[in-house]
Amino acid sequence: MMQSVKHPSWLLSVGLLLFMALTSSCGTQAAEFESLPVGASARLGRGTVVAVQYSPDGTRLAVGGGVGIWLYDAHSHEVLLLLTDHTSAVWSVAFSPDGETLASGDDGTVRLWDARTGTLQHTLEGHSRSVNSVAFSPDGETLASGGGDGTVRLWDARTGTLQHTLEGHTDWVNSVAFSPDGETLASGALASGGGDRTVRLWDAHTGTLQHTLENRSSVYSVAFSPDGETLAGGGGTVRLWDARTGTLQHTFEGHADWVQSVAFSPDGETLASGGDGIVRLWDARTGTLQHTLEGRHTDWVWSVAFSPDGETLASGGYWDGTVRLWDARTGILQHTLEGQTDWVQSVAFSPDGETLASGSRDGTVRLWDARTGTLQHTFEGHADWVQSVAFSPDGETLASGGDGIVRLWHARTGTLQHTLEGHWDSDNSVAFSPDGETLASGSGTVRLWDARTGTLQHTLEGHHDRSVNSVAFSPDGGTLASGSWDGAVRLWDARTGTLQHIFVGPTFWAQSVAFSPDGETLASGGEDGTVAGGGGGIVFLWDVRTGTLQHTLEGHADWVHSVAFSPDGEILASGGGDGTVRLWDARTGTLQHTLEGHTFRVHSVAFSPDGETLASGSWDGTVLLWDLGQFEVSAQPNAGSVHPALPGATQE
Repeated sequence: MMQSVKHPSWLLSVGLLLFMALTSSCGTQAAEFESLPVGASARLGRGTVVAVQYSPDGTRLAVGGGVGIWLYDAHSHEVLLLLTDHTSAVWSVAFSPDGETLASGDDGTVRLWDARTGTLQHTLEGHSRSVNSVAFSPDGETLASGGGDGTVRLWDARTGTLQHTLEGHTDWVNSVAFSPDGETLASGALASGGGDRTVRLWDAHTGTLQHTLENRSSVYSVAFSPDGETLAGGGGTVRLWDARTGTLQHTFEGHADWVQSVAFSPDGETLASGGDGIVRLWDARTGTLQHTLEGRHTDWVWSVAFSPDGETLASGGYWDGTVRLWDARTGILQHTLEGQTDWVQSVAFSPDGETLASGSRDGTVRLWDARTGTLQHTFEGHADWVQSVAFSPDGETLASGGDGIVRLWHARTGTLQHTLEGHWDSDNSVAFSPDGETLASGSGTVRLWDARTGTLQHTLEGHHDRSVNSVAFSPDGGTLASGSWDGAVRLWDARTGTLQHIFVGPTFWAQSVAFSPDGETLASGGEDGTVAGGGGGIVFLWDVRTGTLQHTLEGHADWVHSVAFSPDGEILASGGGDGTVRLWDARTGTLQHTLEGHTFRVHSVAFSPDGETLASGSWDGTVLLWDLGQFEVSAQPNAGSVHPALPGATQE
């Protein structure tokens, strides 16, 4: 089904026109403050990178990812537009041959935009799962889309009318490409658990299957040479077939892992491939490796694209959140668009509210000016995900954990002060005691460290060999709460390490715990274990003294990954796997507001010390700052989703 749209939707965010330039030396500037969701005052970071594509005239570069589509000036690298309407990350972008229309796909839909104004023209519906690839025919009349539902669909690019549905793949279709003459359509399928591992060639006019090319592995990307004679496919290796006969001509080996993207240079002489953190340039006729572009992307390269003049190659790194521009002849890095960011796992305000710290999957900790959104520092050192960040009460030290090692940084200079080792698995949570003397960290166990010297004081064991996802000190510093995948919340004496209470609710995994400012209530968020096969997100509010379950807050469609009380204790915020942030009356459990704007899981929420701003960090690669003054939160009678208190604690 096709829907004609005259004006962009407010489903995720407002407004589109983004004409403010961003400097290349700073992660976020004024442009991030435009095109914001309702209630948000700033966006920190431009999100993950999945797809890159040059306009036919080479003047613009489209970058699709976690937030939407960023359009850059290809020469000045300034942001021109931000297109936000998809309800999830954008996995594919393509310009029409005349450069007037931009197509994008994911969330089960294909969207057609006016590439100059950012106006949404059509929403094409029909795929039952994600849209992984879009491509225009050379004459611009037809748009092809390939989806996770295993189908290829051909649409009239002017009207959005569905023309053909091509079926035959037995698994995801990862990539679609037209031959230069527009007569043939190639599609690549993703193999999973015995999928078809094929490339299929179709008649682009009738939808008739012409050839099926067998591959030894999944096919993630396909591309025709400019003369239409050769078809390249990327998977476990790079393979070149004769596009007319289907005969395998060459196999290029060298990548250590999956090849996610392939592209021919405009003259057909060079083939670029990316996937394992490395971009390789091959002689397309002989298969000779010409250049290896490495040492820049830190992990998967999901997309490569040549500029129309063939002089520049763009590569998009999904994990490191960067777009890199290379000299296609020499392989020398020319520029890096660094505003793009990786999955955000954790956020924390400094005690004075001036700085916001964020920890990401790329192993970095970033410090942002909380008022302007300017990136101030990037701390590097973790070898893997940074799962948690926390400031000391005096704001002088920042703790970060994630790769099995807890690091203590000087918050102003970024100097590494201590490295705390001992956890055998990732450190999912770190928290300072109110007096700043002790640091707690959670992994397979809970560990208490002297925050000044880094000396281990206690190891708290008791969670049943499951990951400890969250730790939090009570306001008086006497009690430490820990939440685990074993479904229990444990309360410990923070000075002696003695187990005091176990709170058990009907939930499989406890993802987050937080004390109210008065220390009387404990919130725990996780997955609703009462639903067979796993359910939505759920938040429990417990009486800390009696262990009585006071309220059960339901509403998130997926796990609750983070909970936080406002400084006055009136509001409880929760961030969920459904991409929403919810504000609850902390006394009654009544849902007050649902904040929508992220396109992927919200993994962390944190209030500013004055309670006026809420920060939310998401796997879409951004942090949103919400102005709570725009939301009225008041106590109301108990809502239907809030349950009476039930006993749920055991005394140790």
